[in-house]
Amino acid sequence: MSRLPVVAIVGRPNVGKSTLVNRVLKRRAAVVQERPGVTRDRREFPAEWSGVSFIVVDTGGWESGGGGLIPDIRGQAEAAVAGADVVVVVTDATTPFGDDDLAVARIVQTSGVPALLAANKADAARVEFDLGHLWTLGLGEPHPISALHGRNIGDLLDVVVALLPEAPEGVGVEELPTIAILGRPNVGKSTLLNKLAGEERMVVSPVPGTTRDPIDTIVELEGERYRIIDTAGIRRAARVDDSTEFYSVVRAKEVLASADVALLVVDGTQGVTHQEQRLAEAISEAGAGLVVLLNKWDITDTEQKDITTDGVGDRLGFVWWAPVLRISAHTGARLQRLGAAVHAVLEARRLRIPTPELNRKVIEWQEAHPPPVRGGRRAKILYAVQAGTEPPTIILFVRGGELAAEYLRFLEKRLRDDYEFLGTPLRLVTRNRPPRERLG
Repeated sequence: MSRLPVVAIVGRPNVGKSTLVNRVLKRRAAVVQERPGVTRDRREFPAEWSGVSFIVVDTGGWESGGGGLIPDIRGQAEAAVAGADVVVVVTDATTPFGDDDLAVARIVQTSGVPALLAANKADAARVEFDLGHLWTLGLGEPHPISALHGRNIGDLLDVVVALLPEAPEGVGVEELPTIAILGRPNVGKSTLLNKLAGEERMVVSPVPGTTRDPIDTIVELEGERYRIIDTAGIRRAARVDDSTEFYSVVRAKEVLASADVALLVVDGTQGVTHQEQRLAEAISEAGAGLVVLLNKWDITDTEQKDITTDGVGDRLGFVWWAPVLRISAHTGARLQRLGAAVHAVLEARRLRIPTPELNRKVIEWQEAHPPPVRGGRRAKILYAVQAGTEPPTIILFVRGGELAAEYLRFLEKRLRDDYEFLGTPLRLVTRNRPPRERLG
């Protein structure tokens, strides 16, 4: 399939790779903090310079040794190089290069991918006269830049786009439905994305908080293509005591605001918690579709399965309309059902009821079950119209009083009984008509 050319940004930790990505995108898309190891996965963004469209890939810092997550992060960076058309190797212009800089340079040279060297943190012109040692890396002329202040970024991008192959005519950023993966930390979100993508897109670790940035990729489910975004695990505000995690939570909520469907991942071995309730509320309020995934079902014992299932009914009863799938992201068990569920939810979000039909049904329901009297007055629905989709939004024109929340829930239930609004919130909005003036 035709695609945009790819530019990978690589380098050792804390040289300013994510700051450079944000500067290229002209927005704060990647989490940046003054300590190494904040970026752990590779993340792709559509970008443009001088009329040339491309994909820029942010990667975690490359380190040659160590344990923990370092080998996985290094693997993500190497995969980004292998899939790139041009590689930008970022170094720190203010410090001598080290073994990790040399190792990155050798990997890029071995790959055969066109590369250039960006000497970052060259905030002043005087720094440019002290870059001779960087020629030793074997990547050609160092390009002095300041990602933080934007210095020489345009010159760097001119060289980058000159090295890129031409994109096939008509190829641009593909508009696809967006699916957000949400949940508490360590419930299996990254494992799920890796399984759906068919490759190790995400660093997976039993340590909560491994994912910092929302990571997106294109996947195919049942023949349909989607952009799926894995977000950092969202904890209760009282437990967000790390500034990096704070920005991750903010980014996750931004992703949710633009998502078409959210996959709420629940750890089946732990059951539904108060936090899943809050997340389900946030998803519904954002107007996104919802599919609940009970993960780790393969290692959940019979007693806990009953507890988790009961918890879905009790704690998530207010989103009873959302499909619930029992899966194993690790083994892929029952994941074949996900494509059909997502497709059904997207169709429901786009469903539109013809105005005459909607009015007829609403008036029939009102006559059979009138709104209760409130404050000595009974409201009357005069007219109903579906004002929009994604999510379906219905305006009720009312006279004679206010419709109680209970009555709106009654109408929503009747609408869901008669129409396939599976997995999507319904918004019922009332508009009061003033009473008719009496002729004197």
